[in-house]
Amino acid sequence: MKTKSVRTTFNCQVCGYQSIKWLGRCPDCGEWNTMVEEKVVKDAGPGAVAMGLSSGDKPTAINEIALTEERRLSSGSTEMDRVLGGGLVSGSIVLIGGDPGIGKSTLLLQVLYHVGRGGARILYVSGEESVKQIRLRSERIGAVHPNMYIVTESSVEKIMNLFQDIKPDLLAVDSIQTLYTSEIGSAPGSVSQVRESAAKLMVLAKETGVPVILVGHVTKEGTLAGPRVLEHMVDAVLYFEGDRGHAFRILRTVKNRYGSTNEIGVFEMKDRGLMEVANPSEIFLAERPVEASGSVVVPCLEGTRPILVEVQALVSPAGFGLPRRTAIGVDPQRVSLLVAVLEKKVGLMLHDRDIYVNVAGGIRIDEPALDLGAVVAMASSFLDRTVDHKMVVFGEVGLAGEVRGVSQVDIRLAEAARLGFIRCLLSRNNLDQAREGQVISLTGVANLQEVLENIF
Repeated sequence: MKTKSVRTTFNCQVCGYQSIKWLGRCPDCGEWNTMVEEKVVKDAGPGAVAMGLSSGDKPTAINEIALTEERRLSSGSTEMDRVLGGGLVSGSIVLIGGDPGIGKSTLLLQVLYHVGRGGARILYVSGEESVKQIRLRSERIGAVHPNMYIVTESSVEKIMNLFQDIKPDLLAVDSIQTLYTSEIGSAPGSVSQVRESAAKLMVLAKETGVPVILVGHVTKEGTLAGPRVLEHMVDAVLYFEGDRGHAFRILRTVKNRYGSTNEIGVFEMKDRGLMEVANPSEIFLAERPVEASGSVVVPCLEGTRPILVEVQALVSPAGFGLPRRTAIGVDPQRVSLLVAVLEKKVGLMLHDRDIYVNVAGGIRIDEPALDLGAVVAMASSFLDRTVDHKMVVFGEVGLAGEVRGVSQVDIRLAEAARLGFIRCLLSRNNLDQAREGQVISLTGVANLQEVLENIF
């Protein structure tokens, strides 16, 4: 006979750490006042096993496993498919996170509309909005199709029953933090509820072969709320980024079991929803000042997509106290490192200057090819000398002041030439990789001293 066992634990709402007693500070992640009491109620009995996946077969030699091409369901969005690696894989579970009001629900609704228009049956479960609110947004962005079935529900067990009744080709849940399962006694949004609800939906996706899209909340630090195990469960984790002051949104993947994690999708927020930006380079450079110091263009690479971005720098005397170092769109620690290299190896006296570095357009760039652009922009602002507006620069800068080569030179140069640039400053080691017959004039440099001599 099965009996119900009830136990009380204290769970960290940041990392999921469990303790039998309350703690002021989580010993795992170090956060304060995150331990919350939760009651766990489970049916226990002889032969009870934990929920999980099982093939039911004996172990198979890896070279004897048959390979089949993964069937993908197109999202109807070129940018979304690019990030996912070609579309939604059957049985996959995708988690989309982002700041409140950034456009996660709008993006999801547009994707579901395009999939439904292709003939697939959609089940959209919302735990935050009523069906009338969803219908109003659908009317506003023009995403209404009879293949889309909308329901407001938070119980995982009821969602699974609806799934069996409708038999959809795609399931979407907005959001995972609103779901709960009756097997857990804690409140929706707690670590235990998020973990168990995601586990049940994962098993449902793998057993039926139906892809599942989950929307997740983020914390004030910008990371996905809930236990870290949630990101380990899903097959792909996408972050929807953007600045409220800009119309552009970036869909970036940080985990993808079926594709690259270096691709990004670019969207523009308009009155009728999110519009794809097929050529982001032209958008990011549209308002670039021509004769202004502290501005330079860098051809960066996001996955297989080349993007030209404008790097701006402002170097001004510090009014009082310690000088400020502020960076937006680039790693602040990397900027501090480049400032130290400029002082030590080139002789620019920046120790008493406020330095501000910005990547225009609200995009964030993490690749090392941006180093040379940041250095040139800071030197241009410090010397108050303009950089040729038809020139692009890229390269990694080392602590010895050397300029190192980067990958995919041809793709970067082709994108720069397409937008009308005629000069390029790059590492001398990359000159051999550039194809002959480039329409751009190439100048190779070995160190920062040569960089400043060539430009200024």
